[in-house]
Amino acid sequence: MGKNKMEKVNNIKKPEKKSGEKQKSTDLSQMKRLFGFEMSDVSSWEAFVRLLCRPTDPASLGIMRVLYGFLMVLDLLQERGLSSVDGRFGEATECRFPLLDFLKPLPVEWMCMVYVAMLCGAFGILFGCFYRLSCLVFVTGYWYIFLLDKTAWNNHSYLYGLVGTQLLFMDANRYWSLDGLRRPHIRNAQVPLWNYTLLRTQIFLVYFLAGLKKIDRDWITGHSMSFLSGHWVFDPFRFVLTDDQIDLIIVHLGGLTLDLTMGYLLFFDATRPYAFFFGGSFHLMNSQIFSIGMFPWTMLATMPLFCYVDWPRKLFCKFPNCFQKVLPLDTPIQSSEHCLYSKEQVKPERKTKGDSDSSVPVTHSKVSLHSRAQGYHKVAAMGMVVYILSQLFLPYSHFLTRGYNNWTNGLYGYSWDMMVHSWSTQHLRITYVSKDTGDQGYLNPEAFTVDKRWASHSDMVLQHAKCISERLVTYNLTNVALYFDIWKSLNNRFQQRMFDPRVDILTAEWHPFKPTPWLLPLLTGLSDWRAKLKEIEHELFNSTNHTDIVFVADFPGLYLENFVQEDFKNTSITVLKGSVMVEVDGKKNVTLKEGEKMQLPPGEFHNVHTISDVPSCYMYLFVNTSQEEWSQHFDELREKLDKENKTLDNYIAELEAANSTDEYTLQRYKDAAQYSKDSQSDRNQTTWQLFEKNTKAFWAKKFDKLRMSFILIRAAVQSIITGRPMNSIVDDALAAIIEDSKEDTV
Repeated sequence: MGKNKMEKVNNIKKPEKKSGEKQKSTDLSQMKRLFGFEMSDVSSWEAFVRLLCRPTDPASLGIMRVLYGFLMVLDLLQERGLSSVDGRFGEATECRFPLLDFLKPLPVEWMCMVYVAMLCGAFGILFGCFYRLSCLVFVTGYWYIFLLDKTAWNNHSYLYGLVGTQLLFMDANRYWSLDGLRRPHIRNAQVPLWNYTLLRTQIFLVYFLAGLKKIDRDWITGHSMSFLSGHWVFDPFRFVLTDDQIDLIIVHLGGLTLDLTMGYLLFFDATRPYAFFFGGSFHLMNSQIFSIGMFPWTMLATMPLFCYVDWPRKLFCKFPNCFQKVLPLDTPIQSSEHCLYSKEQVKPERKTKGDSDSSVPVTHSKVSLHSRAQGYHKVAAMGMVVYILSQLFLPYSHFLTRGYNNWTNGLYGYSWDMMVHSWSTQHLRITYVSKDTGDQGYLNPEAFTVDKRWASHSDMVLQHAKCISERLVTYNLTNVALYFDIWKSLNNRFQQRMFDPRVDILTAEWHPFKPTPWLLPLLTGLSDWRAKLKEIEHELFNSTNHTDIVFVADFPGLYLENFVQEDFKNTSITVLKGSVMVEVDGKKNVTLKEGEKMQLPPGEFHNVHTISDVPSCYMYLFVNTSQEEWSQHFDELREKLDKENKTLDNYIAELEAANSTDEYTLQRYKDAAQYSKDSQSDRNQTTWQLFEKNTKAFWAKKFDKLRMSFILIRAAVQSIITGRPMNSIVDDALAAIIEDSKEDTV
């Protein structure tokens, strides 16, 4: 196993044995068979550099380059947002959250040109055309867009940037590239072993560190990702497991086990088939469960990196001759100045007569071979070591960047804590107070940004406050204080305040290397309540479909202001722990202790004050009586129509003819009739018909994104040339498309 692997990595053929020579099956040590190197290869810095610069077949690296370039082309159209660049960067008043405040987006037409440049770079990587320049253009634009918006950060987007940056310094255009056609001396040239080592280590760390981050109480007890078991990909497990068991055993414990072991399984020959099966299944399931773009496919594309480096040659040689024109050229492997060779390989003329050695690579006249490490080799080895150390340090660097720590450590996106934390936002209120007049008002949280992820991070709350203060100047509000009341739940805990609502954020202290003083602590002491809360939810939801329940925890001395809508005529509050005082519209105060409850009047405000010395816990039970009455009425109507052999459409036609029903009620009947038709249609369709329908919808959505991308690119070019506003050009193009679709329909 290991011996064959080492021969393939070094592109050295095994010499034919002379007559009578005994078979040698135990020449290689156990370590070399397993890991591909001896201890002597890492016994000194010089030996380590030689190991990292060992000449290696470029085939597998070339395939990785092709797959990465292809996936990044698709990613640019989708998750990176080329098809929605006008909405993302076209609104001048929108608040933004860059990593560094001096980073600003260009005008929207020029932002579109940044995407065009990145698209050209991605295609250049895909085809290996002007490879270094293509990588530089792509990663420069990529990191610029990445750093412009912290609300869009995630681990896989970070990974794309890392891989692109690594490829910039690698020789991934030595195989199956247009550069190889233009420059024959690099075609099929060997690459240093560190090209593979760095990528393999990166992927190993993605899996292993993600596993270490999952060694967390919330993950192990199944609270990080609840209710995934309802997805169809888990249907095969329902024959032997309940939904709760699937969530705990398959999703949480299975995910933990796979992340911790996947890198090791990929590394060894004997376990690699199991890695491909379980890892492939895992990523394919993720592609269906989550909307995470190209990430599952990117991880699938990296798995062959752990195979023998010459696997593409063995695969392509089995293709029919008709494919040979587009497949890599089957030319001899050439040497490379980026690798280190033995003295015999550098100067083969010193070999004695009859000592022909097939291990000597084909040498091109333009290439100078090296047997001793030069400056390039030492810098490359040192760069790889520093990079790997940084990747080991960054996920655990939060003890330094304490200002970015909130309920979770650091900004999400570079720690590989994938899916460990799930958030829900219950309430978000922004209050402004004029320091000159004392006037108070409330702002729509979505007035200057649609994304709510900023509300989970103190640094972005501060950025948002500063942005709002600048926007309020246009409304003649120049000297204001801003207060944020943000209620969130982490991993199915109680909804609680995240930041002190009494602090003016504009004057609040914040430092990237100091803890945020106005951050309220996560009430982890109440975590054990989650099992009880889940039990209460199940009981209520099984009894009625028109009930909503919210579990709230608050700190002593603070209060929650809430409003009960008119439709929720049966709303109550029940204290689970501590004591509260409920103030109803300033008219009456009611003190509630643990286990006590009261009804809340609809259409009125109320305040819930925590008066106990410990945090209070209470739950709201909302019953939508209007919807409940409508459902009861509708069920009775359906029963009546069934007895009279009438359909809902007949009943709606009678109402329209009599003109005796208001538009709102009539529309509700129409919506119910349409929903019934759609449900019946889906039930009558075969599995193949549903698959065909979903497939068409999928490709229609992808086509719309592609078409919109071309529309935006053309509009940007026209705007730059003519000076006409880009949004006006886009509006005209979309209007023309709508008009054409109407004509086609007619």
